[in-house]
Amino acid sequence: QVQVTESGGGLVEAGGSLRLSCTASVASFDFDEYSVGWFRQTPGKEREAVSCTRVILPVTYYTDSVKGRFTISRDHATNALYLQMNSLKPEDTAMYYCAAGLTLSDSLCASRKDTIWGQGTQVAVSS
Repeated sequence: QVQVTESGGGLVEAGGSLRLSCTASVASFDFDEYSVGWFRQTPGKEREAVSCTRVILPVTYYTDSVKGRFTISRDHATNALYLQMNSLKPEDTAMYYCAAGLTLSDSLCASRKDTIWGQGTQVAVSS
């Protein structure tokens, strides 16, 4: 069973930046073959899609609250998925999860029963 692992979370002041990374446990797992993305969750709330992308039949999704501030990208050479987060706000504070195997369109990103999840990386933005 392939696992994905996030890194790059931390504590940052409002207006600051962080870059999250996601890598797979096996080299043969190619992010380019899957719809992949980033979700976030705060206590008591449902996990929400932040940004998702797909190479085959390309599409990229951003939730409205992060448009213009966050950028999702992948590096084929290192087989990694990234989320560049700029102009961070306190409301961006959450546990961020990497996910692979999603239902994705330009207006929707959702998990499936077979979605692969990471363990999460905490992002905290102070005001």
